[in-house]
Amino acid sequence: MNKSNVGIRVAIATILIVGTILYLAITGVRANKSYYVTIQELQGMGNHAYTRHLRVAGNVKPGSIERNGGHMQFVLVEQGRVLHVSYVGDDPPPDTFKDNAQALAIGMYGRDGIFHATQIQAKCASKYAPAKPGAQTTQTASMSPAKAS
Repeated sequence: MNKSNVGIRVAIATILIVGTILYLAITGVRANKSYYVTIQELQGMGNHAYTRHLRVAGNVKPGSIERNGGHMQFVLVEQGRVLHVSYVGDDPPPDTFKDNAQALAIGMYGRDGIFHATQIQAKCASKYAPAKPGAQTTQTASMSPAKAS
């Protein structure tokens, strides 16, 4: 074999390897991309809602949380619209996940009308809300007068 044939083969192999890596990177990013939608937008997406990985936020409807081992069902509410969510995941729900908490469900919308979440995130809005005027704070400051020298 002469040197020009070896160089051409190395160049072709390099192009194939780099092309394969780029293809896998691009398709991997597309597969893991999730779109943030409101409950109203989700319900108006039609057939596109069933083919995409989505993030949907809302408030947890009081009394709707049902736990059964590692499986949990609950209802998200946003501006009068409701979304039934079924969660099956490896991680337990966060401690802040309770009635009226703001929650984010990540997963796929099923043709059965239920959002099948693989991840959930929550925060308790009342915990971080500013104090109402005139309300007592939980921390009290005790200051002693400075001594003059």
